[in-house]
Amino acid sequence: MDVEAFQTYWLGTHASIVKLLPFVNRYVQSHPLPGGYRKTDLIYDGLAEVWIDDTNALRSMASTDSYGAVTKDEENFIDTPNTVLLLTEEHIIKDGEIPKNGVKSIEFVTRKSGIDVQEFQDYWKNIHGPIASQMSTVQKYVQSHTKLGGYKRTAKPKWDGIATTWFESVDQMRQGVGTPEYERTRADGINFVDTTMQHLLITKEHFIIK
Repeated sequence: MDVEAFQTYWLGTHASIVKLLPFVNRYVQSHPLPGGYRKTDLIYDGLAEVWIDDTNALRSMASTDSYGAVTKDEENFIDTPNTVLLLTEEHIIKDGEIPKNGVKSIEFVTRKSGIDVQEFQDYWKNIHGPIASQMSTVQKYVQSHTKLGGYKRTAKPKWDGIATTWFESVDQMRQGVGTPEYERTRADGINFVDTTMQHLLITKEHFIIK
């Protein structure tokens, strides 16, 4: 399935099915920009975000016929064995306006070996967050921390979290690279992140349920 057909189906047909789910407060699709595919395949072809009040509401939603319809339709366009589900808690680090025609950077984060999950989350939010927030080109910055309950299972979470930043444009994002604020952010990242496991998507955001 080519990328354009995938994105069209996801945004059109599949989104209309997801809209029928109960308990969903917000639903956003983030589609990688076409330029991201010029050099190589991306680790993922997008990110679907669903906001729900709590895990009880999530369990109730998963038992509905509407949820069954969503998972059945996913077989039509998603490579489900290579799909990852993360339950996270959102932390808004820099609360600004999301640019109307901007771009959204999505970074999948893995903690450095030897660092406890709670230690990683505390450092990321309380020490690294304020450093990264100093980048003037970043309009908004959100950290999504993988819920601690996920680490109690035999199969550990694929990622320890997702860092999301919004920019006015790709050009503006590039302008921030090399600035003192950017260099400080990069320098601090090696203190707690496994930089060999970082993966980035530059995307266009689509609000399905606001």
